Amino acid sequence: MKSKLIILLIFVLPMPVAFASRLSLDEQRQEFILAEKLIQKGKNSLFLGKAEKLTDYPLYPYLQYHWLKKNLNQTSKIKAFLIEYADTRYAGLLNYKWQVFLAKHQKWQEFLNQYRNTNNTKLQCYYYRAKYNTGSKKEALIGAKKLWVVGKSQPSECDPVFNELKQSSYYTGELFWQRFDAALKNGKVQLAGYIKRSMSEKDQHIAQIWLKVHSTPLLINDQKLLKKSQPQSGLIFAHGVDRLARTDPVKALSIWDAQKNDFKINSSRFQHLEQRLAMALAFRRDKMAYSRLSQLNKPDESAQEWRVRAALSEQDWLHVKESISGLDKQVKSKDKWKYWLARALENTGKPEAADFIFTKLSKDRSFYGYLAADKLKKNYQLSDHPVQVTTEMLDKFKQTTDFRVVAELIKVDKRMEAKRQWWYAVKKLDKKDILIAAKYAQQLDWTQTAIFTIAKAKYWDDVSLRFPLAYQDQVQKNADKQQLNPAVIFGLIRRESAFNQDAQSPVGARGLMQIMPKTGRQIARELKEKWRNKNNLFNPSTNVKYGAYYYKQLLNQFNGHYALAAAAYNAGPHRVKRWLPVENALAADIWVETIPFKETRAYVSAVLTYALIYQKQLKKNILTMKDFMRDVLPG
Repeated sequence: MKSKLIILLIFVLPMPVAFASRLSLDEQRQEFILAEKLIQKGKNSLFLGKAEKLTDYPLYPYLQYHWLKKNLNQTSKIKAFLIEYADTRYAGLLNYKWQVFLAKHQKWQEFLNQYRNTNNTKLQCYYYRAKYNTGSKKEALIGAKKLWVVGKSQPSECDPVFNELKQSSYYTGELFWQRFDAALKNGKVQLAGYIKRSMSEKDQHIAQIWLKVHSTPLLINDQKLLKKSQPQSGLIFAHGVDRLARTDPVKALSIWDAQKNDFKINSSRFQHLEQRLAMALAFRRDKMAYSRLSQLNKPDESAQEWRVRAALSEQDWLHVKESISGLDKQVKSKDKWKYWLARALENTGKPEAADFIFTKLSKDRSFYGYLAADKLKKNYQLSDHPVQVTTEMLDKFKQTTDFRVVAELIKVDKRMEAKRQWWYAVKKLDKKDILIAAKYAQQLDWTQTAIFTIAKAKYWDDVSLRFPLAYQDQVQKNADKQQLNPAVIFGLIRRESAFNQDAQSPVGARGLMQIMPKTGRQIARELKEKWRNKNNLFNPSTNVKYGAYYYKQLLNQFNGHYALAAAAYNAGPHRVKRWLPVENALAADIWVETIPFKETRAYVSAVLTYALIYQKQLKKNILTMKDFMRDVLPG
């Protein structure tokens, strides 16, 4: 009888899990919301009872993570979670928080057991503190030394191991100078001043000279200021030349050539400055640029490409051919340099060879492909080959664990968390499943996510997915109001935010067309509208209205030149005015190619290309690349 009772109990005990499986998905969502509130209120026992009903719910690991991060002393539960849910996003998040908890409570050996190599500076500092406190002092001090010699302030968690470093033999005068140099290179003058205060009186005097040169680079031309026998004088001189090259590269080059052999400067910094000065000349379309770039001993890829651009600025087509031939094989195979080789051939009496290259390029849906098509008077190619995903494939994909979590996070109105989970999940997919994921994102109306997801698979030919006609009513309305082609507004939105109405840049630009609050306030004033606050720029109707208005202003300011207006939208009209040719008109393709800012070069070519793609999407082929790319007149 006793044995029968034991058997009966074994089958009765798992009832909570069986009960959980009887809850419908809607009921589980309601229980989830209640359980989350219990975590927030700190009602642990009630939460644990509620959570028992949700063990098979997709967001159960999410719930457990949020409870455990508030209960980091639950060592056994945390270890069990990290094993059972190792493949979830929440394992990594919990592990980080637990490591910080262990370090703060000086549980050094347990911390070391959990630690894995990371780029997180806070954890690295905890690691070296743990090493120091468990007997590996030499390893800890060598590691601390690497973390100290950087051109930025480090987290306060590093201070204890840095204090140990300062008491050790590793803390040398040379270490001071390395960090001082790194700080000024990084523009951290306040940090450099802090380092200076810890130096000897003699070194403080030298550091003060360095700080003066940093703020007034022309002081390097003062023969009395720098003692050439002083070890740091070469570094100070090189730093001053580098700083002066930003504002007056010709003057910097003159001083450098006159004095560079008078100072002790290591070969890597010497080569860096030679390239830095040559490229500074190229950025200004200076006639000396090509010659200086040609003299470099070990030019990197950027310098090699700027040698081509310097030749283009001179419109010396023989130099263009010569400099393209000097590019690495993989680099010169890019469409960009094929196009410029064809232009060089065209201008050196070899039209048939040029047309052969143009013909191949004209089949591409790209900036250079469309420029080539114009050369040959051919139609622009769309090359639309949508990804083929069946309903069955999508349904099966949605049932995978990671994407069931995404779906549930959306259902419980945690959209930001759903996006984070999305990108965590996409990282684990192969190319085939990434394409399915992109189609799923499109189905969810996550336009930006769909665009960025398909890019992970490097699949470029699903045109409707990559170039959607989202917010079409707002675009058309404001295009009509500003007398703009709607395709141009679509091109701007696609490049600026990829249709994410909540987009915000690191500098504060907001919304679909990435309007800066200051610009938005000014536009509201000009339109005689009430300016509420900067968050109004997240409203699609307001943002598209202001963006279209601003672009039309720029178009008027630059005499209807689409490429110049696009460049001004990205970099500001004041910079574009500085980039205009001084004497003679310049072909627009050359002007775009020689824009000093890499971001703006890419931006202009993308916006104009996207506009032509959108024209095809809208079935209104009104503008051509020739309309966009009129010659650029002197400013």
